[in-house]
Amino acid sequence: MTSTPQSPRGLQHCDTLIRHALVIDGSGAEPVAADVAVRDGRIVAVGQLSGWQADQEIDGSARVLSPGFIDAHTHDDTNVIRTPGMFPKLSQGVTTVVVGNCGISAAPVTLKGDPPDPMNLLGKSEAFHYPSFASYVEAVNAAQPAINVAALVGHTALRNNHMDRLDRAASDAEIAGMRAQLREALEHGALGLSTGLAYGNAINAPTEEVLALAEPLAEFGGLYATHLRSEFADILNAMEEAFRIGKHARVPVVISHLKCAGVENWGRSSEVLQALEAASRHQHVGCDCYPYTASSSTLDLKQVTADYDIQVTWSEPHPEQGGKMLKQIAADWGVDLHAAAARLMPAGAVYHCMSDDDVNRILSHPATVVGSDGLPNDPLPHPRLWGAFPRVLGYYSREQKLFSLATAVHKMTGLSAQRFGLAQRGFVREGYHADLVLFDPETIRDAASFTDPMQPAHGIDAVWVNGQLAYRGQDKQSTSARAGRFLARTVQKTSA
Repeated sequence: MTSTPQSPRGLQHCDTLIRHALVIDGSGAEPVAADVAVRDGRIVAVGQLSGWQADQEIDGSARVLSPGFIDAHTHDDTNVIRTPGMFPKLSQGVTTVVVGNCGISAAPVTLKGDPPDPMNLLGKSEAFHYPSFASYVEAVNAAQPAINVAALVGHTALRNNHMDRLDRAASDAEIAGMRAQLREALEHGALGLSTGLAYGNAINAPTEEVLALAEPLAEFGGLYATHLRSEFADILNAMEEAFRIGKHARVPVVISHLKCAGVENWGRSSEVLQALEAASRHQHVGCDCYPYTASSSTLDLKQVTADYDIQVTWSEPHPEQGGKMLKQIAADWGVDLHAAAARLMPAGAVYHCMSDDDVNRILSHPATVVGSDGLPNDPLPHPRLWGAFPRVLGYYSREQKLFSLATAVHKMTGLSAQRFGLAQRGFVREGYHADLVLFDPETIRDAASFTDPMQPAHGIDAVWVNGQLAYRGQDKQSTSARAGRFLARTVQKTSA
């Protein structure tokens, strides 16, 4: 620690002093009444700080002060540059996003035309300007987003760069090219590799392709994150494939948005979590989960069914159908569901494909962290884009009592920081970066809904990013401060 400046009266001085708060430090420990002092972007003291004064003093009485929330699963890759205010995330207390999930990333990418599905979720072709990972890091820091950014490298993005078509396995030469780009990204702080093996432009990649591609990860302390090849009936085999890849590469595995999708799959969460626990006895595994029973992605014919509601969020050929249920569109057109979906594509959709019991069981598991999986470019986004983290605190912790408030915060802060190697983040501790959220535990809740999704949360008083006040909850407005930065992976290299 550096020496502390002294005021003329001998009081210790800081930039911001939050007094009388109930501090939940991100470790899972119970709340403690304390003051927290911030100076030069860092937490410099936690405790009873009667001998301190500050440029700005804030009364945290009857409020919880926690680490800023880490959104472990996002698709904000291009938005942190194109819309650096990042209001949907900042307004719900998120101070760091992990991008590059599901095999799709903004970098490294060189397009030959339109971005292949589902890379189109990140924006149109003009949003992709980053042929190297280093150029993406430079662009994030130049944009000065309001929140911090950490990034995975997408398998589908690499396939796009090196293959003439994506409906086949990569050749040895193509894998070598992908590995070289992955290595460059890891050298510049990428967290690891992500895959989206369920999607049409990756499903023809055999396990052996991913095994070979993942081999450089261990040298750099990276990890392997995966949207499983199946989240439906074949989920256990898909999980086994993920664990095999992690074992081969000697790296941790993160299963993205773990779920039991499809009516025939409901009730299998105990079985799925037992498989996760069995693997954890031999390797590092974990998962993320969003706190809703509906998923959201591009409209996919393989997922079209009459078993549950499917809401169309956008359609390029028929934009007027956005916001309507697929079954209503099909009825209006006098065709079946699959014919209607084919006519709408390319399009986006929300699939109400999960059960409450399964979501509750997965969300409450000790290996689960929280990720929104929000799609910021959807005209009618899933409400998780704006409401995921307050929903965990308000609905699941306070109302449903699924877990304690301290456990909820741990899943959204300290556990995520440790999993992704984000050093000195995710905890309220001396010397750590001052990413902080002050909220009312009695009123915090999500306001976003499926019909009106672009609504800031209730109950958040203030958000600080790297010590700068970034959001004021009283007027639900961000400040002029944009103190976010690119966060490189901080796990030390290991020998190959």
